Amino acid sequence: METLDSNSEREKSAVSHSITWRHPISARRVEIDGATAYGVSGTPADCTSLGVSGALFPSVPNLVVSGINMGSNCGYHIVYSGTVAGAREAFLKDIPSVSVSYDWQDTLFSTLSFPVGGKSSVDDFTLAAEACIPIISSILAEVKNKKYPSGCFLNVDLPTNVTQHKGYKLTRQGKSIYRTGWKQVTSTTRGKMLSTMTMDTDAKMPVEADIMADASQGSLIFQREVEGAQIVEDDSDHKYLKDGYITVTPLAALSPADVGCHTYFKDWLPSVVDHTSPSAL
Repeated sequence: METLDSNSEREKSAVSHSITWRHPISARRVEIDGATAYGVSGTPADCTSLGVSGALFPSVPNLVVSGINMGSNCGYHIVYSGTVAGAREAFLKDIPSVSVSYDWQDTLFSTLSFPVGGKSSVDDFTLAAEACIPIISSILAEVKNKKYPSGCFLNVDLPTNVTQHKGYKLTRQGKSIYRTGWKQVTSTTRGKMLSTMTMDTDAKMPVEADIMADASQGSLIFQREVEGAQIVEDDSDHKYLKDGYITVTPLAALSPADVGCHTYFKDWLPSVVDHTSPSAL
């Protein structure tokens, strides 16, 4: 089985499904054992689009795997995720795909929400990858047998203590979200966002040159900060991930509103005509 790797050459957390449009992107060959790999200057969606286009590689992959992301991607945070967007881009091009995220935890996040006892390490990504092998192998088998459904892609989240996971759980996207605000900072204290889900920052990361230039010219510098978690403890992805399961959530590209909203606007829209005249304003 051939492995093709088209990956962002820099950290691209929380870029959602943004794409590069106004200028070219570059692809630089990198050495990864067992793979034909390129570091791409674009977004995760760019990486997928280029990788499956036939322009970078001579063949189109049977399956696209986006990740593993440092930090979970559950609930409303799926909207912000570049990792999920990488899989969604493949889905839009009719190629089976899966996004994978590991629930990275550290001391800061433990104080914000759930006590997890200790920090994650880079070795946990190997364990997370190994835990995904049954899912990926099964998808490839279904694709080969032409049984894999075309109407969705999968979003997989792995719990922090992945070696002690409770099994694979089919879930749905929930509504949990970490509310964020802004605080004014100096350029030297600006951190780098590490995780889409936790919004944790690392103050030791270097500040981008354009930000430093703006600061020197008198611009105000602001940084996101977590204000609190809005956790919806329902039968969804976030709950089961925190319970220790590997969650498997089918997703698509449509964003339909709740049924109640559609019902409301069905009655509301005809009344709009009554407010079109100047006298109604």
